[in-house]
Amino acid sequence: MPNPLIFAVPKGRILEEALPLMARAGVVPEAEFHDKKSRALSFACENPEMRLIRVRAFDVATFVAHGAAQAGIVGSDVVEEFGYPDLYAPVDLAIGHCRLSVAAPEGEVSGALPSHLRIASKYPNLTRRHFEGMGIQAEVVKLNGAMELAPSLGLASRIVDLVSTGRTLLENGLVETNTILDISARLIVNRAALKTDERVGVLVERFRALVNEREAA
Repeated sequence: MPNPLIFAVPKGRILEEALPLMARAGVVPEAEFHDKKSRALSFACENPEMRLIRVRAFDVATFVAHGAAQAGIVGSDVVEEFGYPDLYAPVDLAIGHCRLSVAAPEGEVSGALPSHLRIASKYPNLTRRHFEGMGIQAEVVKLNGAMELAPSLGLASRIVDLVSTGRTLLENGLVETNTILDISARLIVNRAALKTDERVGVLVERFRALVNEREAA
C-alpha cells in the first residue's frame, strides 16, 4: 500500500459547502469526521489510499505548501495572503463566496486619508499591499478575531476582514469603504506532489470536471 494522499480541509463554512463536491470527487471521510464531539484532526477515508486532516484555514495552506499534505481546499484569501511558491491553486471551486474588505467607523468614511493608518487585520500582507498601492503606509495590528472592536476601543482606525452579508459590520457601527479581494474556495495542491504523484493530477481533473459540469448545467 503506498503512502496515503493527505487532503487538508478547513474548519467552518467553506467545509460545509465543500463536502458534497468532495464526495462526488471521491474524497469521503469516515463517519467520525461528522461527529461534532470528536476532537480528532486526522481521519480515514473510504478510499484507503487517502486521509483527511481538518485544520484552521491558514494552516491548510501551510501543510500543503510544505508537502505535509498533497492537496486541500481553502479560500483564495489564504492563497493570496501567503503567496507560497510551492502552492498551486488549479481549480476555482466556485463556493465559499465572500470578500475581503476595508471597513471604518460610520462617521469617518469621508475625506482624504492620512499618509499613515493603523489597521487591525489577520491579513497583514494583503492589507499592506492594498494601502501601499494607495500611497499609504499601513501599520497592521494582527488580530485573529473580534476585529470589529478595534476602532471603538482605539486600537486601530480601520479594519480589514472577511465580509459576507455586512451585518456584523453594521451592528458594530462600521461601514465598508473598499473591497480588496473577491474570494472563493480553491482546490490547492503541492507543486512537487503534482509532478511526482499521479493521484494528485487525477484529483485535480476530477474536481475540474465537476466544476465544469456544474457551470454547464
